[in-house]
Amino acid sequence: MTITDTTPEARAIQEQILRNLGGEQRLTIALEMTDLARELARTRVRHEHPDWSEAQIVRELLRLAFLPKPLPPSLP
Repeated sequence: MTITDTTPEARAIQEQILRNLGGEQRLTIALEMTDLARELARTRVRHEHPDWSEAQIVRELLRLAFLPKPLPPSLP
């Protein structure tokens, strides 16, 4: 079961709108959602580590995205 705060009627309208979008519009929405997810992750890391430099934040974002363990010290 999916948890949602959207009524079935509102969901049906959303689905109809999405069905009517072209490929370019769908891609644009997907890219905007990706940017938002990245910014939320960056904000979380900054909040958890306010003393870190931008390089340290980027390093942690890469680790979170790709590796289960910390990155090797040799990587930027």
